[in-house]
Amino acid sequence: MTETMFPDLAPASGEILMAIGALLLLMIGAFRGNKSTGFISLLAVGLMIVTLFLTVTWAKTPSYTFGDMFVADRFTSIMKLMVLVASALSVIMSLQYFRDEKEERFEYPILLVLATLGMMVMVSANNLMTLYMGLELQSLSLYVLAAFRRDSALSTEAGLKYFVLGALSSGILLFGSSLVYGFTGSTDFTVIGQTIAHAGAHGVNIGVIIGMVFILAGIAFKISAVPFHMWAPDVYQGAPTPVTAFFAVAPKIAALALLVRVLYVPFADLASSWTQVIVFMSLASMVLGAVAAIVQTNIKRLMAYSSIGHVGYALVGLAAHSVAGIRGLIIYLAIYLVMNIGTFACILSMRRKDGMVEEISDLAGLAQTRPGMATALAVFMFSLAGIPPLAGFWAKWYVFKAVIATAVANPAATDYGLIALAIIGIVASVAGAYYYLNVVKVMFFDPPTGEFVAQRSGNLAAIMGIGAALLILFLLPQVNGPLLDYARMAAASLIS
Repeated sequence: MTETMFPDLAPASGEILMAIGALLLLMIGAFRGNKSTGFISLLAVGLMIVTLFLTVTWAKTPSYTFGDMFVADRFTSIMKLMVLVASALSVIMSLQYFRDEKEERFEYPILLVLATLGMMVMVSANNLMTLYMGLELQSLSLYVLAAFRRDSALSTEAGLKYFVLGALSSGILLFGSSLVYGFTGSTDFTVIGQTIAHAGAHGVNIGVIIGMVFILAGIAFKISAVPFHMWAPDVYQGAPTPVTAFFAVAPKIAALALLVRVLYVPFADLASSWTQVIVFMSLASMVLGAVAAIVQTNIKRLMAYSSIGHVGYALVGLAAHSVAGIRGLIIYLAIYLVMNIGTFACILSMRRKDGMVEEISDLAGLAQTRPGMATALAVFMFSLAGIPPLAGFWAKWYVFKAVIATAVANPAATDYGLIALAIIGIVASVAGAYYYLNVVKVMFFDPPTGEFVAQRSGNLAAIMGIGAALLILFLLPQVNGPLLDYARMAAASLIS
């Protein structure tokens, strides 16, 4: 890693393209107005696809730039790929929704591009300052997106709640960063890690540990892990449905990628301290997600608690503290992306003459009136519940297998409660299956309550069909082979 007068821009070529593209899209929107919303949305999707290819083809070996503040490697590559896919699909799913609601505004796809840019910077952050810059670029865009429907009291309330709590979490993260900088003398992840390693696990100043805990709390808010989950149900319900779909996937993937790098690079030698925190957040998230969702009647609130539970399962892989654990986490997030995007494509297709359908009871008899949609949604529900042989089962299999392997290979790991984590996680998964199966029961066994408007968007039908097929065909080597191989290489590149 050599210093030059002018930084190497190649590792950040995707981010640079996204930034330039966002500015150009803003100019088009400013001159052509809201009538250009559809055109700008298609350009935004094209921009994300081009950026995706740039990102995937570049990061073969770890590369650093901007004074080592930015890193590109196999881990950042696969996480950015998932973020870009989720963002592009969110734009596509929003086209018909805002057209039907007569709320087409050109700012929407541009805000999604800017939020995606912030997430990409988060994933590649190798410095506390880069971390904060990416986090805030993402957050500021998300605050506006949550309140995008200005005439809706629910949407405005969602944006306000998200902004207030998001500002609090940013303050917590900044306070933790200042403590870490003050006690280590650097904001660089590598230097912080070397300073902690030199001091030894028992010689580290308590201020560094406190700073690390505050940083973890700030990031935990972004992934809505318990006890920092309080914003998710209200924001998911109040935000426009395409925005909720975006919130449920892309920001969580980016924040989890950031959390992994923060724990495994600067704080790797403090694993005995942060593993306990991760185990607690994982346990609490799985249990709350399984219990609180049972009483929900709104499907978007149900998906909010579902996402909290799934974050808990993803954190199981992080608690394993091994290459297999990070590999399991990557696989889990890839399958989670397909399950959630497919589910929200179904939700966006549920429209009657008087508007969108969001209550679970309104799905009664869907199998009789819209059998194709009911079948696809049933596949997504079964997969979210972790029922074999669908992909959702294998997502949980890989993370639980990793954490049990760590506990068996390292008896000291039982001090962190890894065996208890696996047992409670499996029990929570069984308990959580109830509310997913309840949705299937309402669709297939309750009498119809009304007719749905015929879907005019082939995009949503395609997303539902492809998503359901991927979850069913995950056992085929042609489907899971490349994912498993690249996830293993990505995990190895990070930990090594």
